[in-house]
Amino acid sequence: MNRLPISKRVQIINLLVEGMSLRATSRIADVSINTVTKLLVDVGKGCLDFHDATVHHIKSKRVECDEIWSFVYSKNKNTAEQDKGHKAGDVWTWVGIDRETKLVLSWYVGNRDAESAYELMKDIKSRLRTRAQMTTDGFKPYLEAVSEAFGSRVDFAQLVKIYGTNAEDNTTESNDKRKRYKGAKKVRVQGKPDKKYISTSMIERQNLTMRMHMRRFTRKTNAFSKKVENHCLAIALHFVYYNFAKIHTSLRVTPAMEAGLAKDIMTLEEIVRLAK
Repeated sequence: MNRLPISKRVQIINLLVEGMSLRATSRIADVSINTVTKLLVDVGKGCLDFHDATVHHIKSKRVECDEIWSFVYSKNKNTAEQDKGHKAGDVWTWVGIDRETKLVLSWYVGNRDAESAYELMKDIKSRLRTRAQMTTDGFKPYLEAVSEAFGSRVDFAQLVKIYGTNAEDNTTESNDKRKRYKGAKKVRVQGKPDKKYISTSMIERQNLTMRMHMRRFTRKTNAFSKKVENHCLAIALHFVYYNFAKIHTSLRVTPAMEAGLAKDIMTLEEIVRLAK
């Protein structure tokens, strides 16, 4: 079987983690799109195992969580009822990030429901070695999920956003169905969360990073995922790259180095060699 040289595989992965689509990557690297897809799957599986084996025993003081929307194959309104939830339709990526080190602790792909919220919280709990302050938005499933996963061993607060309409705005643009952001209130749920750090700014910035570095998350394009499995593996690749190979501007090191999980910057070649 023909095997691409390591330099070509590194080039392909480099293009993918910088936000190029599969077809654009195949054109620039001068390989078939099937080759790009197979490499993504192989490296993605290696990244999935690497994250599970490496990101553990984290000393975290503050964790922020959020969920980000995308879709696979087709949006819910264009998806057959029997295909929703496992073959096609809307999917949500739930992410937990450490506020200080910017390390992504855990992520989970599923629906926007209580079960997915619990799976995220359960996984975050398994990766922490210290009591942390947890902050989420006002989405109600977080309440039960945090309680079931952590019990009383967490300081939990929510940043509840308030939306409304401007009565003085009479323009056509302002009269659409979208509600305007008015502000937010900090709500203590349990424990003793520090009000100063009740914030979701870091995880919301991570949402933007995901959209910039994964073409399939870009809004209003035809670069969406065609398979749920490939969607998950692309996310696994992104987070290993983000945690271990990408220098964070504010830290001047990678999040993994800041968290004490790595001593050096992980190279793209090392990521490529994670493939089985």
